Amino acid sequence: MTTPGTVPRTEVERVAPPSATLPVVVVVGNPNVGKTSLFNHLTGQNARIGNYPGVTVERRSGTVQVGSHAVELVDVPGAYSLAARSAEEQIALEAILGTSGNPRPSLCVVVVDAGQIARNLYLVVQLLELGIPVIVAVNMIDEVRESPPNLEALSRALGVPCVPTDGRRGVGLPALRDAIARALREPPSSVPAIRYPKDLLSDLDGIRAALPEEWTSGAAREQALALWALSSIEQHDELEGIPDALRRRCLETRERAAGAGRDLDLEIVGSRYAFVDRILPELYERVEPHPPKRKVSERIDRVLLHPILGFVAFIAVMLVVFQALFSWSEPMIGWIEAGFGWIAALLTEHLPEGLVRDFLVQGVIGGVGNVVVFLPQILLLFFFIGLLEDSGYMARIAYLMDRVMKALGLHGRAFVPMLSGFACAVPAILATRTMEQKRDRLLTMMVIPLMTCSARLPVYSLIIAALFPPTTVLGGLPLQATLMVSMYVFSLLTTLVATGVLGRTVIRGRRIPLLLELPPYRMPNLLGTLRLMRERAFVFLREAGTVILACTVVLWALLSFPKLPESADAATPSVAAVEAPSAAATAASPVPAEVTPIEHSIAGRIGKAIEPAIEPLGFDWKLGIGIIGAFAAREVFVSTMGLVFGLEELDDEAVPLRERMRAEVNAGGKPTYTPLVGLSLMVFFALSCQCMSTLAVVRRETRSLRWPLFMFAYMTGLAYLSSLLVYQGGRLLGL
Repeated sequence: MTTPGTVPRTEVERVAPPSATLPVVVVVGNPNVGKTSLFNHLTGQNARIGNYPGVTVERRSGTVQVGSHAVELVDVPGAYSLAARSAEEQIALEAILGTSGNPRPSLCVVVVDAGQIARNLYLVVQLLELGIPVIVAVNMIDEVRESPPNLEALSRALGVPCVPTDGRRGVGLPALRDAIARALREPPSSVPAIRYPKDLLSDLDGIRAALPEEWTSGAAREQALALWALSSIEQHDELEGIPDALRRRCLETRERAAGAGRDLDLEIVGSRYAFVDRILPELYERVEPHPPKRKVSERIDRVLLHPILGFVAFIAVMLVVFQALFSWSEPMIGWIEAGFGWIAALLTEHLPEGLVRDFLVQGVIGGVGNVVVFLPQILLLFFFIGLLEDSGYMARIAYLMDRVMKALGLHGRAFVPMLSGFACAVPAILATRTMEQKRDRLLTMMVIPLMTCSARLPVYSLIIAALFPPTTVLGGLPLQATLMVSMYVFSLLTTLVATGVLGRTVIRGRRIPLLLELPPYRMPNLLGTLRLMRERAFVFLREAGTVILACTVVLWALLSFPKLPESADAATPSVAAVEAPSAAATAASPVPAEVTPIEHSIAGRIGKAIEPAIEPLGFDWKLGIGIIGAFAAREVFVSTMGLVFGLEELDDEAVPLRERMRAEVNAGGKPTYTPLVGLSLMVFFALSCQCMSTLAVVRRETRSLRWPLFMFAYMTGLAYLSSLLVYQGGRLLGL
């Protein structure tokens, strides 16, 4: 069956379609009503949840036992209606209608917010019009204890079962399972008595005649599909997969109605909400025109959404977070460094000298170990991000930023994926599916990698700890934490500037207004946050044990071979000896005595070859090797530098990498890596696109090589020019 209305699709990740032998039950509802919480409780899975719209951006499925039978439960992204305007809403529509290879569901469990029933019932009404078997899970029932809705009256008015639930605590699950089992045995059937205007019904007759034959399956469903087409197809929309005859008929109908002074959207939406308004008095003793106000949330929002105080609060929160990253993680980092140092000393003591010992001590321990030590900081970062998301503050930041985003040609919703980029660019790019316009999604994808992700955190931490002392500045602010916050603010400002430039040049388009629901403030779900930290720890350690290890092994080989001839090696036993070589040693070796083993290696020669190009940035050939390795994954820079300095150890004592970099001196006896070099290096890493995974996901989402290549080129060029400006400008200022 052809999909009725497909947005310009990205290649979306989906769980394999459910087994055809099991009944399919789809969990649907508005964004942020607790669908995924119920899904997790029912299936035992640990899908990501959050207190802001757009957390779920792909289709998930799992098996659940209801009664004596197993069913396939499918969780789909949130949708306010069936007028799919974004890639995530299209996934929900396909699952509901059973199109694009999805099996037709036996039942839909529609999750509604008990405190927002009037608004949430709009989607329920649309599903009932389509003749889809439905049961309603009235979730977050714990938040309306003072004025709960009469669910028996709601069930009578809709003609379908209604079950109270609390997805956060798993309350009401047995009743929900029983309701699913009964609905599968005897599917509920109810068509809402909606009073559409006569002129609209006449228009629908013409639309129904243009529906494709494969869409038609009963008068009620035909009318529902005609309503969907008429309300979804516009002159400048981005829907694909619509038959030309149907598109023309809808556009002609809309033009004719506009000429007669009619608003078709108002007639359709108004008629449905009129039906909802008629049943509301049966649900409450006293019907309020708006949901009850949350006084605590309002008082907090007066500060956090203030045009000035809101930004001050945001920066203050970030300062506290990154100061905690340094102060709280330092003991754990020290323990991990000591542990790897002990392992390196143990291997050095018990293994015979040779290639195997060098590989294990210098390659594995010196490379991967120097990355793993930053695991505590990454876990703390995800801990704070989880708290901000679950509390409801993340949505406030998006609303606050809408004032800025308007001037850049986007809206505040684009800032939610950007904020997710603080954790990782890959899921942040996937989160752009929540945006309606293809142009907005593409523009947001192109700038998300500029946000400081967790992969940059080890690099920043290494540079700041090695080259900047733990002092205070500006009347008591900790220098290291201030620098870290500054890098995040710098990445944010750069992202906004890049958005404005690209949105007016390469990726032009019209802007649509922001429609964003501000969720109530809630106590963070600590269990969910700890689960997120555990998942990210596994991902980080898996990368450390696979991608980073593989890159480290290759780089170790490139740094170790070819070996210096024995005569040259004997003549240059250490860096100190190289600085003042003897005439005899120089004469005895065909290799100049000034060349160290690492400089003689393949990687050393590559670093020396690119040194003239990066020297204006303040980088030497050693940093050049690290930058080349970091194009596979940013964290590889740390392991590469660990290899470079590990291979040049002056003694057998294990010294932390940051201390080795701090102690590095040039031929004149001055520090090689100054704070200005460190600042230039951090700016380069903040702007360059050094992540193959990010490029791969952009390729998959855009289905084009053009955009990932464009991203790589413009970010690398921007990084070089900005780093050049910082270093050369700093030298002119005498820094």
